[in-house]
Amino acid sequence: MTRMIFVNLPVRDLAASQAFYEGLGGTLNPMFSDAEAKCLLFSEAIGVMLLTHGRYGQFTSRPIGDAKAQSQALLALSVETRDGVEAVLGAAAAAGGRADPNPAQDLGFMYGRSVEDPDGNVWEILWMDPAAAAGGPPDA
Repeated sequence: MTRMIFVNLPVRDLAASQAFYEGLGGTLNPMFSDAEAKCLLFSEAIGVMLLTHGRYGQFTSRPIGDAKAQSQALLALSVETRDGVEAVLGAAAAAGGRADPNPAQDLGFMYGRSVEDPDGNVWEILWMDPAAAAGGPPDA
C-alpha cells in the first residue's frame, strides 16, 4: 500500500477554502467530505483535509492558532514545469488566494512562488529541474 500524507487544516469558511484548494489543483474526495470537512486530493498520496473549527477541535485540546498572525508550517507543492508554477499560482489566486505573501525564489534549477489560503496558510508552488533533483547537472 502506498503511504499517504493528509494535511489537516482548521478553516473559518469551508466553502471558500474548498474553492481555494480546488483552484490550487485539488480534487474533492466525497468519501471523506461532509458538512464540516472536505478532503481534497492532489495525488494518490497527498490529501488536504479542511476542517471547520468545530470538527478540528474534536482532534485536539490545544487552541487553534491564527495562521495570518504566526507562521506555523511551511507547505510546498511541486509542479512539473516552471510555467506550471505560474499557472497554479494564478488559478489559486483567482480562487480566493493571495499571491506572493513571500518573495519569489529563482535559483535557476529551482523556481517557486507562494500563495496564501483564506485562513493565512502559505503554500509554496515550486518547480525543480529533474536532473538537479536527481543530483546531476541541471538541464540546459
